Amino acid sequence: MLSEFREVQVRPGVESDLGALTDLYNHYVRETPITFDTAVFTPQERRPWLLSHPEDGPHRLMVATEPESGTILGYATSSAFRPKPAYATSVEVTVYLAPQATGRGVGTRLYSALFESLAGQDLHRAYAGIAQPNEASVRLHERLGFRHIGTYREVGYKFGRYWDVAWYEKEL
Repeated sequence: MLSEFREVQVRPGVESDLGALTDLYNHYVRETPITFDTAVFTPQERRPWLLSHPEDGPHRLMVATEPESGTILGYATSSAFRPKPAYATSVEVTVYLAPQATGRGVGTRLYSALFESLAGQDLHRAYAGIAQPNEASVRLHERLGFRHIGTYREVGYKFGRYWDVAWYEKEL
């Protein structure tokens, strides 16, 4: 099955991706503690999120697709780390993969393209919060040069229990 993802195309996200991106995200809202959102979104509700990631600047959206079908396999974003001006050179990054695309190198391709697109930006650090446990995400981030800087214990409540979030940092 690995061969079917070798020719993954990665490109900036566009408005016509909104429905598929919303469906992908909603899978994680419904099925996992990976996001702490607890209610699914409509594409219209997710539109401001999409529009907050233009093709230039420090806040980007990269989408991986299967070349023949155009099926979205995942996406990676860089977003504002915190709203105050002194945080402007830091971004929070995340990656979400379609269930059939996990373990196939798609996350690495997405993050590599994202960091390449950010290379000319005035950015100092990237941060990623990973709900625990999530060994696959921890391995991905560590492989790409992130280092663990701390864990918020029982910071999120979903599915009737509390979840930790481990924070990782990468120098840009």
